[in-house]
Amino acid sequence: MIHPAIIRRQRWIVGSLFLLVLLTIFISAGLGYSSLSYDRLLPTLFGQGSFKENFALFSVRLPRIFVTLLCGMALALSGAILQAITRNDLADPGIIGINSGAGVGMAVFFLYVPIQAGEFVYMLPLVSFASAFVTASLIYLFSYQKHTGLHPVKFVLTGVGFSMALSGVMIVLISSTDRTKVDFIANWLAGSIWGTDWPFIWALLPWLAVLIPFILYKGNALNLLGMSEPAAIGVGVAMNKERIILFIAAVALASSAVSISGGIAFVGLMAPHIAKALVGPRAQLHMPLAILIGGWLLLVADTIGRNILDPSGVPAGIMVALLGAPYFIYLLLRK
Repeated sequence: MIHPAIIRRQRWIVGSLFLLVLLTIFISAGLGYSSLSYDRLLPTLFGQGSFKENFALFSVRLPRIFVTLLCGMALALSGAILQAITRNDLADPGIIGINSGAGVGMAVFFLYVPIQAGEFVYMLPLVSFASAFVTASLIYLFSYQKHTGLHPVKFVLTGVGFSMALSGVMIVLISSTDRTKVDFIANWLAGSIWGTDWPFIWALLPWLAVLIPFILYKGNALNLLGMSEPAAIGVGVAMNKERIILFIAAVALASSAVSISGGIAFVGLMAPHIAKALVGPRAQLHMPLAILIGGWLLLVADTIGRNILDPSGVPAGIMVALLGAPYFIYLLLRK
């Protein structure tokens, strides 16, 4: 039973975060190198803009904003799941190698598989998921112990090792291809939001539309998985089954996001921690907040990054890392 005061607090914070996201969308839509002033945003949105204003808003700004929001939400929820099922506050899809696994699969697909341009966008999340799933399965197997179950510290250390090894594989792939394709992979590694057209949104949206409600429905299972192994088994939880299902869901969320956003880490680390600090560790309370916080964090990082340097800006992944790396060290020292 959740105390009514905590539920009211959670709803108030969700509403506040939603308004903050809307405000950030408005600010982000008015910033950039294409001229679109704030007093012309609403008229343009409702069909009263010039051709140049319509192009700047509907073809440049809004697709990038929505892609960034969706990717941040997916990464945050993936991190929240991983932290719950591994009982490790340092778990994040970027840190433990899931993103790197997805990146290697994408790089091989991009370099060596001939495919029509129209199909490329919709194939990316599938290829990314397949590659990340293989990587995550190996990390899980190396971290699992027969008598004690999944070992939290070993899981993170194994993931970090896989991440470093796969980064080396990416460098080998880069060194063996032509310049134009190298630029694409280098931008992906830096966490540059490269999928900034409407088809990328339609490619990503079904994954979130299915997985977000499913994870919220599994809130009780996540709460129990966060307990000790004997306690969870004692209340009748099929530990291995639930953990594997939720682990696959976390991999799917992270891989579908990074296939479009690039190799972005730390969003899945920070957002769940901020959410838990606001409403506590119960999954039904903190996960909706983590989703909104993750989308907002990545949107803020991308908005700042694309406006501080002319002309190409700073990749969102680097902006997030400037905040996330010190936070990771702080958690590492504290835990």
